[in-house]
Amino acid sequence: MEESAKKQSWWKRNWKWALPVGGCLTMTVIIIVAVGSVAYGIATVIGESHAQEDAMKAVVVNKQVITLLGEPIEANGMTGGSFNTSNGHKTANITIPIKGPKGEATLYVEGDGVGKLWTYSKMEVFIESEDTIINLLEADNLDL
Repeated sequence: MEESAKKQSWWKRNWKWALPVGGCLTMTVIIIVAVGSVAYGIATVIGESHAQEDAMKAVVVNKQVITLLGEPIEANGMTGGSFNTSNGHKTANITIPIKGPKGEATLYVEGDGVGKLWTYSKMEVFIESEDTIINLLEADNLDL
């Protein structure tokens, strides 16, 4: 064998499989980034809503929730649910995971709003470990 014969480059030897695999991987990454961006954007809009702010204000001052979860109480992950706006009228049906030093819970909020003014039909904390539901809209629990 002659040493003067040049060995083909890696690309010339492997382009038939490298090109489709690389293209598929690139498209997969683009789709994952796009879906993640949309999900993050939706969670951010819901997370920055007045409904979530009002609900978190009600949670952190509720004596029953503080007794069961401890202080400080804070959001524990991404807010989920739906948040709709149409002609200035807003509706929220959201779920907020919360936690304190003693445990975790889920905060459920349903309400309608115009601007910063909201009316809530549901604002409850469900503490699964205690199998307890605390209605934050009861007269004893209203400190908004």
